[in-house]
Amino acid sequence: MTYPESIRYLESLINYEKIPAYPYEESLKLERIKGFLSLVGNPQDSLKCIHVAGTKGKGSTCAFTAYILKEAGFKVGLYTSPHLLDFRERIRILSSRQQAAGSRQKDFEGMISKRGLVNLVEKFKPAIDNYNKVSRYGPLTFFEVYTAMAFEYFKNKKADFVVLETGLGGRLDATNAASAMVCAITPISYEHADKLGKTLAAIAGEKAGIIKSRKAPVICAPQEKEALEVIRKQCAGSKAVLSGVNRNMLRRFKTRLLGAHQQINANVAAKIISAVPFNGVKISQGQIKKGIYNTFWPGRCEIISKKPFIILDGAQNAASAKALKQSIKENFKYKKLILVLGISGDKDIPGICRELREISDMVFLTKADNPRACEPQDLARYFQVKALRKTKSVKEALILAKKHAGEEDLILVAGSLFVAGEARKWLRHI
Repeated sequence: MTYPESIRYLESLINYEKIPAYPYEESLKLERIKGFLSLVGNPQDSLKCIHVAGTKGKGSTCAFTAYILKEAGFKVGLYTSPHLLDFRERIRILSSRQQAAGSRQKDFEGMISKRGLVNLVEKFKPAIDNYNKVSRYGPLTFFEVYTAMAFEYFKNKKADFVVLETGLGGRLDATNAASAMVCAITPISYEHADKLGKTLAAIAGEKAGIIKSRKAPVICAPQEKEALEVIRKQCAGSKAVLSGVNRNMLRRFKTRLLGAHQQINANVAAKIISAVPFNGVKISQGQIKKGIYNTFWPGRCEIISKKPFIILDGAQNAASAKALKQSIKENFKYKKLILVLGISGDKDIPGICRELREISDMVFLTKADNPRACEPQDLARYFQVKALRKTKSVKEALILAKKHAGEEDLILVAGSLFVAGEARKWLRHI
């Protein structure tokens, strides 16, 4: 197969990341991927996994954890979602040996090669097609197939550790087919209420579904009382040891990722490392600090350029938008803020708009090239600013924003990782 053929095959699979609404319980079946993994030899069983779920900061926490392990000399598999520009971003190997060999990518270090992805598709395609013909639980989804391929890739690369970010929820997520040596829950807030539940307790129940074994200690970020109680009950039922990160006793780490919320994520990562059994190998505080400092995580309050500042952030719920707002206030000085905003239709649109309109002087509403994207006219009713324009694409919004921005202004692109990803692509050319 060629690389384009492999991508077309993967894109032919049902992809719930591009479907606005679907029945959650009926659509996501953990039995489905477990059955397939059994068919292809259960590659996940050979992996030492660190599993991270949550609403805010789970990707950043995974990145911090992986970079610390890399700094300590381990070969680390990192599996995250969604991607910004390229499917391959989701599957990465971080290794100090690899970097020394000169194979470091600027943005997504160690991501799987095109040939590597083709090899996996060629290997798995017959099994996928055969399994889908007989599956009692319906056909495999894109995320399930990609997760299975990631397990196989990390096994073949002999990763010392694998850091897994859950996709949606946790309980029914394909990553939950793996057994973890350590679990972590990042801050939980309201998201995907139509699927995960309309209360924090219900959402926390889905996230805490990754807690399954007394053998895997659980690291928990600061939580609302309602969510924490659910996590405690899940730990008690699984006899898992729970260890919390105290908001009032956070260590201050030097990090390139902006925002006070990143200190929480860094502290969770440091505590994850303290819970990993290394069989006599000790990771020093210096390695933890250096790993956190070296962590690069694109699309999270990322500075693309200066004069004017152009900032990209994938904040896609009200709590994340609030954290982004605080980061902008604390870290930047500017004359006016020009907001380029696009949001997926299944997100907390009123909450995101409420947080970001407070700091916006001019707004360009847009939409990502994704079926889940909310139409700009549906966002407009949440803004009262006079300087508001609706655009047809992220590219158009960026062109207009740059046209109206002076050297002392700030352009903030936010609302969705899909929007942030498209902006990253177009800003290279406009």
